[in-house]
Amino acid sequence: MKYAIFIVLGILLVIQVIRPDFTNPKVNPQEELHASVPVMKVLKSSCYDCHSNETKYPWYSNIAPVSWFMADHINRGRKALNFSNWAMIDPKVKLSRLKRVNHLIKRDLMPISNYTWMHKNAILKPKQKKLLEEFFDKQIQKLKKS
Repeated sequence: MKYAIFIVLGILLVIQVIRPDFTNPKVNPQEELHASVPVMKVLKSSCYDCHSNETKYPWYSNIAPVSWFMADHINRGRKALNFSNWAMIDPKVKLSRLKRVNHLIKRDLMPISNYTWMHKNAILKPKQKKLLEEFFDKQIQKLKKS
């Protein structure tokens, strides 16, 4: 039993050298999302850590294997929807992603629970949820007209 504990601790120590790249890509102000201050405040507190190039990495992002899961989650989040390159997203793609994000917010599926578990301030209050839904609905209507 004592030997197994040392092996596990050794493995945990060795894996700390395998680090993902947590460098945020540069943000071009012309490409990022521009919205009202209240909308941006909600997006930055509830969405930007996974859906922008402005991720704020907590202390535990330095500990493997948690860091690996975080890196994968952030990369997938940015791929799904990245508010930092908003102007560069094809309008048809943007429309489908906005519909999807609106659907997820309305059903309390975003922000995801394993994120809000550690980030209580990211949980959307009813007023914040309504604000985002209205903003996304307006964006969807603009895209449908163009």
